Amino acid sequence: MSKVNNSFFALSEYCKKENYKGWDPYDGLNSQVFSVLPFKKWDLARLAWIQGFKRSPINFRKLLMVPKQYNAKGIGLFLSGYCNLYHLAKDGNESFGSIDELETKINELASLLISLKSEGYSGACWGYNFDWQARRLFLFPSHTPTVVATTFCATALFEAYEVTKNQTYLQTALSSAKFITEDLSRTEDQDGIMFSYSPLNGNNTVYNASLLGAKLLSLCYRYTKEEQLKKLAQKAVLTACKGQEKDGSWVYGLLPIQSWKDSFHTGYNLDAIKTYQNETGDVSFDKYLNLGFEYYINNFFEPDGTPKYYHNKTYPIDIHCPGQLFVTLSSCNTFKQYRGLADKVLNWTIANMQDKKGYFYYQLKKGVSSKISYMRWSNAFMFNAMSYYLLEQENSINGI
Repeated sequence: MSKVNNSFFALSEYCKKENYKGWDPYDGLNSQVFSVLPFKKWDLARLAWIQGFKRSPINFRKLLMVPKQYNAKGIGLFLSGYCNLYHLAKDGNESFGSIDELETKINELASLLISLKSEGYSGACWGYNFDWQARRLFLFPSHTPTVVATTFCATALFEAYEVTKNQTYLQTALSSAKFITEDLSRTEDQDGIMFSYSPLNGNNTVYNASLLGAKLLSLCYRYTKEEQLKKLAQKAVLTACKGQEKDGSWVYGLLPIQSWKDSFHTGYNLDAIKTYQNETGDVSFDKYLNLGFEYYINNFFEPDGTPKYYHNKTYPIDIHCPGQLFVTLSSCNTFKQYRGLADKVLNWTIANMQDKKGYFYYQLKKGVSSKISYMRWSNAFMFNAMSYYLLEQENSINGI
């Protein structure tokens, strides 16, 4: 078995053993200890508590009674990964399960994902299993739906439908369009719009969040052919492309404190624009996509495969940075062209960011790094990312 297969098998077995439950970098407010302290209603205390958990290389979660839980986005990522493994098995490679075994797992995870929906909104939507204090500006209560989590989850259900033809998966995913169109606010921009991050005020002008909304509407359009969905998606893509800088880069968002440029959110942007083009047939944004892709490839990876977080500095190296590369190369149909880079990045990541127990680390820093296992952020993300690598590798072997 190859080094990559061994790595993926170890990750898969670890996640199965944990039953896909785990901790998260941002789950500090789930602490049963914190919940009985008097300062739980103080925004600065909540922020400090979350950041303490997130930044500490020592895991205090057991001591402070933070339970391992399901995270909807994490389950969505696992579901998407298993759909890729199903297609791998259909192509004749059953290294990670037979067709029947993988279909059973897909049904299991799809049902679980539907059970994790946030209730009380216009359509199917998903959030995170913890309260989240974002700076002092706003508090997202647990299970507040976000466009990011919803897009990952609905996309996974579309993929599960394509495998199983289960109408429940399709109809649930399609209903998420109403969440995008009716529950999210919009920032108008002449001919375009930006979708907000969530129904709550805050993070209203983030490029990747708005583009993920466009991606989801585009996927819904594939099945419904509702022109309004295509038009709204087009407006969101238009605004994002207008916001692209001359060198092909994007800042994270429009607020002054959101002016950084990072690797994996750039990958999200590219994936969303490409999906919009694939599903609608509108290729009028192709030049922006190509320019953004060139910037992404040329600015976020070192020659030896080291994945950079920012365009102008390497650390901290977040596990999303290598993982998103394989998804972006696959979605942009450039995996064969950049197979050498993909191999270098994956080999570097396995060597430097995978624990002997099979899980992947959250971030590497210049100093002391956190080697805590985070199910959604690290393991689910890499499970899905590596499934893309394995599927593309199989396609290359089969000459596809």
